[in-house]
Amino acid sequence: MIVRVWTVVLVVLLVAAPRLSAHGVSAADRAFMERGGLMAFLYLGAKHMVTGYDHLLFLVGVIFFLYRLKDVGTYVTLFAVGHSATLLFGVLGGVHVNAYLVDAVIGLSVAYKALDNVGAFRRWFGVQPNTKAAVLIFGLVHGFGLATKLQDFALPRPGLVAKIISFNLGVEMGQFMALAVILIGMAFWRRTAAFERQAFASNVVLMTCGFVLFGYQLAGYFLE
Repeated sequence: MIVRVWTVVLVVLLVAAPRLSAHGVSAADRAFMERGGLMAFLYLGAKHMVTGYDHLLFLVGVIFFLYRLKDVGTYVTLFAVGHSATLLFGVLGGVHVNAYLVDAVIGLSVAYKALDNVGAFRRWFGVQPNTKAAVLIFGLVHGFGLATKLQDFALPRPGLVAKIISFNLGVEMGQFMALAVILIGMAFWRRTAAFERQAFASNVVLMTCGFVLFGYQLAGYFLE
């Protein structure tokens, strides 16, 4: 059952990814953000995280084999610190990065975590990368991915700092809500006898999703 769910996720990405942008913002949300106040930015930040499938796939990979809440908190905090730092730095500091390339690396982050989960690096290269450092570094990349979209908006400079901080708080709230749902689902799954048998196949599908996202974003970069 679980593997079928992962297969559906992969098929959806294959069919829909050419028309989707993980950090895309609708015209209505764009207008809402450009005219809105702090609560509008808070809401849109939370909405971005809850609907940001690349972020969610990465989070699933990060917590896949974490059983203690203390460990989950450590890794999610590292991701949040990285995500927040580059979001604020990118928008407020005016640091521009190509959106396609950033989103391509975000796709690779999903594939990397899935490969890490199945011990591929240790088997292939005889080394185990520092997982905490990797989560922090990829968190920095995910934050730049969001920043590239906000930089396209005609955001007024007065009150911009407070609005971006409010948006970032919304992102973290959305991450907390999404994480709660993921953890509940994982807790039930781990109690089943099939979890260990399905874990490897699920990470293979997760890895494939990451490479699919990488390929589409890279194609977009070269085609445009």
